Amino acid sequence: MKIKEWAEEDRPREKMLLKGIASLSDAELLAILIGSGNSQETAVQLSQRILGSVDNNLNALGKLSVKELKSKFKGIGQVKATIINAALELGKRRAGSDPIQRPAIRASKDAYQLFHPLLCDLPHEELWIALTNRSSLVIEKLKISQGGTNETSADLRIILKAAINALAAGIIVCHNHPSGCSHPSRQDDLLTQRLRDAARLIEVQLLDHIVLSDGNYYSYSDEGKL
Repeated sequence: MKIKEWAEEDRPREKMLLKGIASLSDAELLAILIGSGNSQETAVQLSQRILGSVDNNLNALGKLSVKELKSKFKGIGQVKATIINAALELGKRRAGSDPIQRPAIRASKDAYQLFHPLLCDLPHEELWIALTNRSSLVIEKLKISQGGTNETSADLRIILKAAINALAAGIIVCHNHPSGCSHPSRQDDLLTQRLRDAARLIEVQLLDHIVLSDGNYYSYSDEGKL
């Protein structure tokens, strides 16, 4: 039986999309790489045989050359053998890579330092957000809008969509005042209130809204307005 005739949840690619990549066996992962088997074997069966030849040891598989893979296994040509070698080399390099160090935001000063390099010298206003996880680590930061010299606008739907897509627990908003005055405007107050209330509906917390000028900032959290 060909893989395309299997139940959808048993096909490697479909299984990965339905259940996550961790649900796949080594043979299924290898089958995704090679894409197809041969006239006698499905991609999964061929992958099982390849792994069996090295006692299911990925380190040993990584030592097989393109020439060895081609000569030992029907259905493995130069392209597939190269893909296998490249994937295992990437895995080896990943193991030697340092994990990403995400900045943590635990106080308004941390938020100010995160955004200051982006906004301090701009002649116009921009509004950015930082999305955080439950450990207060930054998942990503995004520019939401750009305005003129004295105001910018914010679409709450864009902010909330970004938070949902990132599975964020918290949102920090920051915009700059090119005038040098960091005191918030009435429009800033309204934006903060609307976003705080809207975020609560999706169980995300608005942690702070920073109004930034070069060398100074205003924090809604520090002022007890959240």
